[in-house]
Amino acid sequence: MRHKEISFVIHCLICCLFYCGTEKVIAQNYPDAGSWNTFNVEYGINNKLTGLFTEECRIKENFSRLNLFYTNMGIEYKITKYFKMALVYRFIDKFQDDNSFSFRHRLMLDLTLKNKFSKFGLSYRQRLQAEERDVYSSDAGKVNEWYSRNKFAVKYDLDKPYTPYASVEFRYQLHNPRKIESDQTWHRVRYVFGVDYKLSDRNTCGVYYLIQKEWSVLDPQDQYIVGLEYTLSF
Repeated sequence: MRHKEISFVIHCLICCLFYCGTEKVIAQNYPDAGSWNTFNVEYGINNKLTGLFTEECRIKENFSRLNLFYTNMGIEYKITKYFKMALVYRFIDKFQDDNSFSFRHRLMLDLTLKNKFSKFGLSYRQRLQAEERDVYSSDAGKVNEWYSRNKFAVKYDLDKPYTPYASVEFRYQLHNPRKIESDQTWHRVRYVFGVDYKLSDRNTCGVYYLIQKEWSVLDPQDQYIVGLEYTLSF
């Protein structure tokens, strides 16, 4: 039995190595480094509803070129102690290679489960998003891109102003008229490791490192991101 188990593991490793090698032949990966810089506002309307606002600037190409700006506006509803939902609209200014901007509109529905076990806080977020781009300048502008994003996160309460956390998010492409070849596939993962520091009851800042990997797309790209965040809560 032991010999069969070892043989099975070896065969699995060989298959994985063959698959990874094949992926590299099919699509060349181009790594990049950048930064994401985020300002958040959370306004408690009552004990159930919270207004959400976010402004973010992203830099790419080894911290040398603007990638995009986006603005989020939304509402979050706390259903129970462990379950909440949010509806958020995002307006995106995507900087193009020809130095023009691509204007995009995204709608996101988030469902989040969370619980605390001793000092560990665990959460799962399911996001369904639809996006239009270049509505008046593209024939496919009004055709939505649909994605499902699944995020698992853990944080550790140190009973101090700073809180370390980690998360992993997988993205599934439901339909994208511009990238049909990746429909109905998982094609992106993000790993995040960070620390939030509570300056006061209303002010929190944070820093994180994000690694993004892509596959099953025509031009996969690995991204290595340094992120800075500031959150103002009312």
